[in-house]
Amino acid sequence: MHLFWEHGYEATSLAMLREAMGLTPPQIYNAFTDKETLFRKALTRYHETEIGFALEALSAPVPTREAIRRLLIGAAEAYSRPGKPGGCLFVSGALAASPQAQAIADELKAYRKASEAAIAERLAKGRAMGDLPEGVRPESLAKFIAGVMNGMSIQARDGASVEELRVLAQTALAALPDEGQNQGASSKE
Repeated sequence: MHLFWEHGYEATSLAMLREAMGLTPPQIYNAFTDKETLFRKALTRYHETEIGFALEALSAPVPTREAIRRLLIGAAEAYSRPGKPGGCLFVSGALAASPQAQAIADELKAYRKASEAAIAERLAKGRAMGDLPEGVRPESLAKFIAGVMNGMSIQARDGASVEELRVLAQTALAALPDEGQNQGASSKE
């Protein structure tokens, strides 16, 4: 998982995998069939072990702004964690995908789209609870938040510190509509 995370799908060679796992090429093929299957298993493991911060933030019983704050600050910390490759595997795994790796690029895109959909779902819930103004389109705001997170991932790959990523998170939070604007609008009517 760490090799794919650090180098991406195509740049991770069988020799690198063999050395990291201590297996011969026939053992790798017997265990995983091919590199693509091994990568998919790495994606599953990444999902199970590395994105807990996002799942917790989006499901926390807190106001929407706090959930998004937890999500963005969690991303800043997760993407710059010592001892781990920088960024997010779902973003960096196929940054430079050739046509031969299109299936992998599409799978990574599906993970990113699912993350965006989960953010949109949380925003829609927040809007229904009155945390966000009625005029806020959850899908558009989710696309913005996901875009910020993707940018944070790339910046982490480029060596941005956790402090720098937290500043990005705080800047994105400043762009969010204030909570309780629905109540303010109602009291003016």
